[in-house]
Amino acid sequence: MRARRGILGLLVTACVARGPAAPPRGPAPPLSVALDTGHLAALRGYIKHGWASLTRSHRDLVAAAQDPKVAHAAGSPWVVYVASDAERARAEAQLATELDVAQRGEVVLRTLPADRQMIAEHGLLYLPRPYVVPGGRFNEMYGWDSYFIVLGLLRDGEVARARDVADDLLYEVNHYGAVLNANRTYYLTRSQPPLLTETVLAVFRATGDRAWLAAALPAIEQTYALWMAPPHLIPSLGLSRYFDRGDGPAPEVVGGERDAEGRTHYDRVRAYYRSVAVTDYPVDKYYDRAKDVLLPLFYKGDRSMRESGFDPTNRFGPFAVDIIHYAPVCLNVLLAQMEQEAAEINTLLGRPQPAAAWAARAQNRRQLIDRYLWDAEAGLYFDYNFETGRRRRYPFATTFYPLWAGLASPAQAARVRGNLGQLERPGGIVTSTTVSGNQWDAPFGWAPLQWFAVRGLQRYGYGADARRIARAFVALVASEFATNGTVVEKYDVVRATSDVASAIRFGYSENQIGFGWTNGVVLEFLGVIE
Repeated sequence: MRARRGILGLLVTACVARGPAAPPRGPAPPLSVALDTGHLAALRGYIKHGWASLTRSHRDLVAAAQDPKVAHAAGSPWVVYVASDAERARAEAQLATELDVAQRGEVVLRTLPADRQMIAEHGLLYLPRPYVVPGGRFNEMYGWDSYFIVLGLLRDGEVARARDVADDLLYEVNHYGAVLNANRTYYLTRSQPPLLTETVLAVFRATGDRAWLAAALPAIEQTYALWMAPPHLIPSLGLSRYFDRGDGPAPEVVGGERDAEGRTHYDRVRAYYRSVAVTDYPVDKYYDRAKDVLLPLFYKGDRSMRESGFDPTNRFGPFAVDIIHYAPVCLNVLLAQMEQEAAEINTLLGRPQPAAAWAARAQNRRQLIDRYLWDAEAGLYFDYNFETGRRRRYPFATTFYPLWAGLASPAQAARVRGNLGQLERPGGIVTSTTVSGNQWDAPFGWAPLQWFAVRGLQRYGYGADARRIARAFVALVASEFATNGTVVEKYDVVRATSDVASAIRFGYSENQIGFGWTNGVVLEFLGVIE
């Protein structure tokens, strides 16, 4: 009982979003013990308390505008951009009632220039409703994080907060052109894995608001059009790829991903290229060895890898910069799901003709996924290089996505399930079978990939496997929470620990606390295992 009271006491003092982790509380309990009632009650309490701490409203604008990922002159106001002069007037009126004079002096509102190249100083992009940030250094609303956050909010009865997040995602599409990587100006050139219809339907099922659902249709159609037009569309395949529309180094990487020696990610990449012979792709497209410089195509690939959300990984070769030459499993399955769900939404709204057109698109993409991404010999789904005409045989947890979306045949699902041993580890599903030093590879596990695997296995009747994996991941999160008083972004699912820094060479080694999508997936999994 003393141990349980100690864990519950952490709820009072744990910093959920921005402060340091609580000091270690001793060795973690065995994973089986971490699933007892006391541990899980403490974890639930932490997550419930955390939604408010992770929420950013207009009252929090000064804190939300601050960005550790870019340089900022001390004493100068933080810039917040609005989409138009009309939106600027609206925002000014809101802030006049919600911020005092001193607070208003710490931010400056500017209208976003029509030519994004004219942005001289990066800043926050205004959103009209409160939103939930992931936590830690991620002090803005992220594209695919928000879906898992919404799932958690709905599980926790936070329906109004979940609808606010969905409204802000729709606002991004309508006013900034896409569901953005996140609401900062340096993310305006890229989106993130498309989960908008998933989010909209989740909120609709909680509210039953058909007028709201109908109002979301234009943003859904615009989002789909973004992925179905060049440069995202691969015309020769009819499938899509990740492709950032910006050029040069990603600003948030230059300013926010430095190691103890002050080297940026790009410095570490150049050091790798100098010392390692790369055979996964023609490296001279990306790196000039004689001049020791990264070439423009490297930065295009690097930015596009960040649009995928898997930043970085060796899934598409070192640092994933060759991603621009691949039709990825994850993206195309999510687009197939979007097509299926757009059909469902149109059916709900009594629009049979558009529903049929969307369903036909989904069926066509399913056939293309079978043709290009399914590897019958390996019994796994792999990404397809449209330049070489070959799948890259790199076992990765995205192989579960087609099961999640119901695109696999029963025989294909059985083959994937038969290969479960390649990716299942003591703490859940490992990202890949390769230890590369990248954070989106082995031995690390991430909440979204647990979600797709568990839901995919459930969908095809492999309930025992799904419950085992869900229990393993929840137990890992609960065990580390009992030790450190926090929920974090990433876990080593091989050693069953959140101590990951020493194994990460590429990416940011610090483990961010909060943490939005982990919270959401844990709450979903508690519904599976309890």
